[in-house]
Amino acid sequence: MSRELDLAKLDGLLQTESFGRAVAYERSVGSTMEQAATAARSGATEGFVAIAEEQTAGRGRLGRSWISPPGENLYLTIVVRPTMAQLRQLAVVTPLAVCRAIEEETALLPRIKWPNDVLLAGKKVCGNLVDSEITADAVDYALIGAGINVNLDAAAHSEIREIATSLRTELGFDVERESLLAATLNYLEEFYLAVGRGDVVSVAWKQRLDTLGQHVRVEDAGGHVEEGVAVDADSDGSLIVRRDDGSHVRIEAGDVTLRDPSAT
Repeated sequence: MSRELDLAKLDGLLQTESFGRAVAYERSVGSTMEQAATAARSGATEGFVAIAEEQTAGRGRLGRSWISPPGENLYLTIVVRPTMAQLRQLAVVTPLAVCRAIEEETALLPRIKWPNDVLLAGKKVCGNLVDSEITADAVDYALIGAGINVNLDAAAHSEIREIATSLRTELGFDVERESLLAATLNYLEEFYLAVGRGDVVSVAWKQRLDTLGQHVRVEDAGGHVEEGVAVDADSDGSLIVRRDDGSHVRIEAGDVTLRDPSAT
């Protein structure tokens, strides 16, 4: 049975300086991304988190909707005020932090599908989204959004049952959301501050990247398509694809599907 988050318990589990120390918690919102954007424009401090039990207009990458039933999962968006260098690392930091949190709390071993989906048993368990507002080459703020399928019954939703899973599905029992959320925020702040110091976290991210070595088709938000073999990834999260003609292209963002190399 679903229940509301215990914010006092969450606070007691946090090891952060700023992430999660200021929280806006709602039973239902359109989108935590929109809620956090409004807070950021109103001067919310770094580390402010918008959390909701339910999203009625949750969204993923490329404008897709995000199924957000109440009381089962984690839906959150964090406000950060990064340097440009930190901003370029958020696509790496975010899925890596979720992976480490899941591993710590459940002993499951998640993988990453480029650019930032987190997978278990080849199915999506977490989607991440990074938005930013930039003025005159300076970052006003950035938003780190995450939707983690914690106790969702994916089989009950025909739209996602073939492509999504949850921690409960993989483990066979419910997972405490407060401890998972605290671990996620702890790792997010740790990695975010690390890249701010110039530390490299992309190596650990790349080690979890399932996309490398695969024949892929990548479509960006404008509809441009590249096909080839994913041969490498840059430290900022960009994917390096070797086209069939032997040339290479660097892709910053897009939607990846695997393709059959023998198809014509």
